[in-house]
Amino acid sequence: MEMTTNAINWVEIPVTDFDRAKAFYSTIYDYQMPDMPMGPVRMGFLLYDQQGGGIGGAIVQGQGYAPTSKGVRVYLNGGNDLSVVLNRVEGAGGKIVLPKTQITPELGFFATFEDTEGNHISLHSMS
Repeated sequence: MEMTTNAINWVEIPVTDFDRAKAFYSTIYDYQMPDMPMGPVRMGFLLYDQQGGGIGGAIVQGQGYAPTSKGVRVYLNGGNDLSVVLNRVEGAGGKIVLPKTQITPELGFFATFEDTEGNHISLHSMS
């Protein structure tokens, strides 16, 4: 296989209560999440620069999607400082599982939270 720019090209976060999850992610990222039906599922889209080649993702409700704290770990972009997003988690109904933690000075920081659906999601930022 050839070397690719990104290992990931799309992420789907399973949700049970779509409206609750949409409110949660809209609150922690401080924007109104657009959503629409996509075939048999309902998707709410996370912000990303599609035109600039950014990697996107969505919350998804439908058959075959089950939230879990034990599955694949997704790291969402925390912006310049993930504390901004992380500080909104508990007020939006989530729970901080691991506070902001330095990986190394060269690799930045990460934190993990549990969303309103029970998924464990991580954030990453360089500061």
